[in-house]
Amino acid sequence: MTLKITPLTGTIGASVEGVDLNSPIDDQSFAALHDAFLKHHVLVYRGQFLKPAAQVAFGARWGKPLQSNPLLKPIEGHPEIIQVTKVPKATASTEAWHYDSCYTPVPPKISILAALTVPRGGDTMWCNQNESYERLSPTMKRTLEGLRVKFVGLRLGRMMGADAASLPTAVHPLVRTHPETGRKALYVGHYETAQLIEGMTPEESRPLLDFLYAHSTQPDNIYRHMWQEGDVVMWDNRCTMHYAVHDYGEAERVLNRITMEGEVPA
Repeated sequence: MTLKITPLTGTIGASVEGVDLNSPIDDQSFAALHDAFLKHHVLVYRGQFLKPAAQVAFGARWGKPLQSNPLLKPIEGHPEIIQVTKVPKATASTEAWHYDSCYTPVPPKISILAALTVPRGGDTMWCNQNESYERLSPTMKRTLEGLRVKFVGLRLGRMMGADAASLPTAVHPLVRTHPETGRKALYVGHYETAQLIEGMTPEESRPLLDFLYAHSTQPDNIYRHMWQEGDVVMWDNRCTMHYAVHDYGEAERVLNRITMEGEVPA
């Protein structure tokens, strides 16, 4: 294989050419992909038309695939893959900047999406949370040291019709350290999800969390992906937030997704 890796913006994302994800990947090529992934956080592979078995095999190179969430239906024969389909805009839980499953004790580390059916619209955006942290002033960085945030799965619970008492909740560092690169990243989210800084009153923590959320999602820190059928996109859930734009009405949108087990944020 002759890999070509091209940055897509100044801060996040790269396209990958010269690889067929439906075929086994040699160790040298995988090492190059791994280095590019840690550097760019989001990798885009166009024109792959990835088959489910190959998606499972590719995902397993990056870590242990999670078995599908009991609330989400896996595809037949592949319990590791869930199918992401259209959800009514009024109940969509992903139309906000978020980390996947930050309200669980051990959030996943990587997700890989393979596009089957793509409407006009339905883009997905990612922001670089290493960059967001590094842009803060030294004084703000010192202020955030040791702070922890309560995350609640409110938006997902609303989509699933869950009652408030059963919503998943977890507390994680506001600044987490990437276990592979050692770089620090802001760990925040939408106000319904990142609800409270531990040890602060809501009135004290809300302005700070709102500032960090807005600071993270500036236009010069975002990659916006316009999906095409056959695309494969993977991202590092430890140092990026993402946002799925729901601007396609009732049109079909179908993507296969596999997610790898992560580590306790530290």
